Amino acid sequence: MSSTSAMPASAAAPAGDSVVKVTNLVAGYIPGVNILNGCSIEARKGELIGIIGPNGAGKSTLLKAMFGLVKVHSGTVVVRGQDLTGLKANKLVTQGVGFVPQTNNVFATLTIEENLQMGMFQRPKDFSERFDFVTSLFPELGKRRAQRAGSLSGGERQMVAMGRALMMDPAVLLLDEPSAGLSPVKQDETFLRVHEINRAGVSVIMVEQNARRCLQICDRGYVLDQGKDAYTGTGRELMKDPKVIQLYLGTLADEV
Repeated sequence: MSSTSAMPASAAAPAGDSVVKVTNLVAGYIPGVNILNGCSIEARKGELIGIIGPNGAGKSTLLKAMFGLVKVHSGTVVVRGQDLTGLKANKLVTQGVGFVPQTNNVFATLTIEENLQMGMFQRPKDFSERFDFVTSLFPELGKRRAQRAGSLSGGERQMVAMGRALMMDPAVLLLDEPSAGLSPVKQDETFLRVHEINRAGVSVIMVEQNARRCLQICDRGYVLDQGKDAYTGTGRELMKDPKVIQLYLGTLADEV
């Protein structure tokens, strides 16, 4: 296999400081019906990981299982060396895991500032410090802190949701299709924000239906299919791999 080809996902990731390691995860919403069928991924310190695949592949389910929102039947989720498999979401937040769902990800009746306060309800004394950090990444949130989130555009709401998830200073941020439903211009802005979050030192695992754009900005990517990680490699490798293009990118491009 050439150096520019993506590897089967069973190949080990290069050594490094692992922030999150998911191993052979089997999970689903209904007993006896699994969506994930032995999925494994890893994110190292400072990495931006992209997860792509066809509809129904288990991409969003993977993030929800990692965040304690879907029942894990077997396998492990290890964060910074600690096995956090099956831990509830409120506990995972204190252990360095942030999650931004695709929909219903802001409190519409609350102001921007109140939404960010909700992200810090377990550590309210640190609000000022974290508010300054988040508004350094998203200056508009600071300028419009008194505005109700329900009056914001889709892209602006996405900023609020990401900002709230960052308030607890996560080691890893899980993003479920952050560009979904946005115009092309707002999609580009969202990807830029994700890149800025990553550059600020937060490892990011991002599920995206906009496969090509995702692979353009990620350090490494995973292709999920039928609940398993089928291929992995750098974003560039996956974009150039003939098998990935034939089996996945063509179909995904049609869906976007």
